[in-house]
Amino acid sequence: MSALPRPCVHLVEDDPSLRQAISALLRSLNHDVATYGSAEEFLAAAPNLGLGCVLLDVHLPGDSGVVLQRALNQMGFNMPIVFLTGHGTIPLTVQVMKAGAANLLPKPFSDQELLNAVESAIAVDRDGWNARAAALSLRQRYESLSPRQREVFVLVVAGRLNKVIAAELNITEITVKVHRRHIMEKFEVRTVADLVRSAEKLGIEIPGQAAYTKV
Repeated sequence: MSALPRPCVHLVEDDPSLRQAISALLRSLNHDVATYGSAEEFLAAAPNLGLGCVLLDVHLPGDSGVVLQRALNQMGFNMPIVFLTGHGTIPLTVQVMKAGAANLLPKPFSDQELLNAVESAIAVDRDGWNARAAALSLRQRYESLSPRQREVFVLVVAGRLNKVIAAELNITEITVKVHRRHIMEKFEVRTVADLVRSAEKLGIEIPGQAAYTKV
């Protein structure tokens, strides 16, 4: 698996003094920070961002932070969002958390509260990157199988014996063993149980079983 990019904190805050104070604090602790003065400015940059988190002021000029969150969700934006608000209410908290926010910090917040929220959100995003990379790698392994190997793969994880697979596919048992070995090598697993778990993650439909949910 390739190395993850260095995380960046994306601060969307219209108050220049607060934007400067927060960014200075985070940079002093070796965090990369990018700043935006409006929702529109961040929305334009969002499709090209890497690993990190968003610090988003709820009350922004133009589109509010809540409207921006909705737009980001619609475009499939995965980076965790930590809302900052000077007028937090229970309905607002429920609204943004239901929409997927990682946290909501009422102003004024302490330096430690901010840092804890940032580090927690970055950890969540790092886990997401790792999960997506693992899913992509698994899909690429499956797609590298030949059509015949895919047929053998499905029957192996369904629990068929080699001789049964051979009869069903009208090939020799030795050929089944060769395909089976190559499949295990490509998936880098040692047991059928591991191969079954791979099938579950891929959402492969197994004869006699319901289809699994894809990752």
